Amino acid sequence: MAVLMRVLVVNAGSSSLKLSVLGSRDEVVDQEHIPVERGEWDRSVLERALGRFPGVEAVGHRVVHGGREFLEPVRLDASVVGRLRELGSLAPLHQPKSLAGIEAVGRVWPRVPAVACFDTAFHARLPAEAYTYAVPERWRAEFGVRRYGFHGLSHAYASRRAREWTGAERVVVAHLGAGASLSAVLGGRSVDTTMGFTPLEGLVMATRSGSVDPGLVLWLNEHAGVPLEEIGWALEHESGLVALAGSADMRTVLGREAAGDERASVAVGVYVHRLRASVASMAAALGGVEVLVFTGGVGEHSAPVRARAAAGLGFLGVGVDEGLNGSLAGEGEVTASGARVRVLVVAAREDVEVARGVRSVLV
Repeated sequence: MAVLMRVLVVNAGSSSLKLSVLGSRDEVVDQEHIPVERGEWDRSVLERALGRFPGVEAVGHRVVHGGREFLEPVRLDASVVGRLRELGSLAPLHQPKSLAGIEAVGRVWPRVPAVACFDTAFHARLPAEAYTYAVPERWRAEFGVRRYGFHGLSHAYASRRAREWTGAERVVVAHLGAGASLSAVLGGRSVDTTMGFTPLEGLVMATRSGSVDPGLVLWLNEHAGVPLEEIGWALEHESGLVALAGSADMRTVLGREAAGDERASVAVGVYVHRLRASVASMAAALGGVEVLVFTGGVGEHSAPVRARAAAGLGFLGVGVDEGLNGSLAGEGEVTASGARVRVLVVAAREDVEVARGVRSVLV
């Protein structure tokens, strides 16, 4: 196949099917967000959208979980789709949506080559000490119990952008959105991350708890009589910021805190405390950090979160310039004068990483 000039990137989420056409320089040529209604997309709307995307030579699908098998982007066929379906239990909230997007676009464009790009792939080569849980060997061998990590497409793009920008080898990426995770990237390779077997582990998120004592889950079930299904739903959908402050939107929570809301103040404190501690953990995995990158909706747009996180990381050499941080619009550097660690804000471009993966498979 000739060099791919245009790639359609498909990101199937819970509220919409996001379609973006990227040109040869990864510029967005066209895009469409098709709403989800009762768990499905209107095929006629999808057909109209695809009909106005001329010149597309390949499709790239963001797929959350590649398990232990898919460590690189892979061309989709019936066999691959079948194996991805078997991984659904590892990401029950995300994998079915990805598969539905693959099926929906494939029905309309059955002859256009399609590639799956995985959020777990960037972390697939974590060192054993970072991915291994101290649990019975049978669980690890038979059930694939290990730390997989997620948001890999975002972490890969942001860390590469940071290396191109600064030449640094030791980079910590903070992907802060509705879901949130950190990665420690050494020479372009992920060596640690905060999410684990599922996207529940790690930081406090919009509606997810982040890490909790597994004994708590056992106690709630065995002694308080809370069904496992209820616990699972609550940890995914009723925890995080929404549990602590009554809102999953960081802007709203910060506004309430400024107005004197004690719940909001505690929520932000918990969020930032966990974030600072985890950045320090990632720095330890690297043996030091040269660049701290903020990306994702909160990372890119919340100057207060960046400032408060950095305020507790001075011992690592992190410092944020108040003026640069407060006035930044878009990407940029917000490092304080004299700080040893450079602090960057990078726009999340998972679509670029997907298109890159597509070209690596098909060109």
